[in-house]
Amino acid sequence: MTRLLYALAGVDTARQFSPHVWKTVMSLAHKGLDYETVPVGFTAIAAIEGGATATVPLLRDGEKLVRDSFDIALYLDETYPDRPSLFGGEGGKAMARFIENWSQSTLHMAVTRIAILDIHNLLGAADREYFRHSREERLGASLEDIAAAGRAEIEGFAKKLQPLRNMLKVQPFIGGAGPLFPDYIVFGALQWLRTTAGTRVLEDDDAVALWFRRCLDLHGGVGHHVTAA
Repeated sequence: MTRLLYALAGVDTARQFSPHVWKTVMSLAHKGLDYETVPVGFTAIAAIEGGATATVPLLRDGEKLVRDSFDIALYLDETYPDRPSLFGGEGGKAMARFIENWSQSTLHMAVTRIAILDIHNLLGAADREYFRHSREERLGASLEDIAAAGRAEIEGFAKKLQPLRNMLKVQPFIGGAGPLFPDYIVFGALQWLRTTAGTRVLEDDDAVALWFRRCLDLHGGVGHHVTAA
């Protein structure tokens, strides 16, 4: 059985950069499941699998199609219970929902402002036009003005990670002794920044930076498969 993971890409189809796709990449690696990556641009998403989704990641597992990185992680745990768990039980699922909301409300907006022009520049012509129009409409400003605001985000980014930094004083991963899906949620946000802008937002000896490098090294170093921007 061939698994397919539809993943967002720009002109360089090997440079997957979506934080949500990275959550699924890490989830599949955590489970030890093989798959093939199908790179798609923003404007090609609507055509994949007969219009099955408006966003990626989208996972085809045999006859099953699963959308959304969180739902994919739940599906993988339910379908492959004999492989390492992504949540470690119901408490882990509840924790992951909190981490997901914190990451998207706190980290994602900051990364968007920092990296928005870099993301735009990774895209082909049709996707650039779509990206500019959709993001400027959504955020109410030009990409250039959003990027200008992003310069202030760089200085304050490390402070947004203080809750994680405090927790890492007593355990190496959000999941405890080893990683769980909540680790991959936050990793996805920082990997998004790493693979698009490459902006330095943490000191090398920061506990979060050390945790991020541990995550990059997980599962045979799958996080290193895309180099930093």
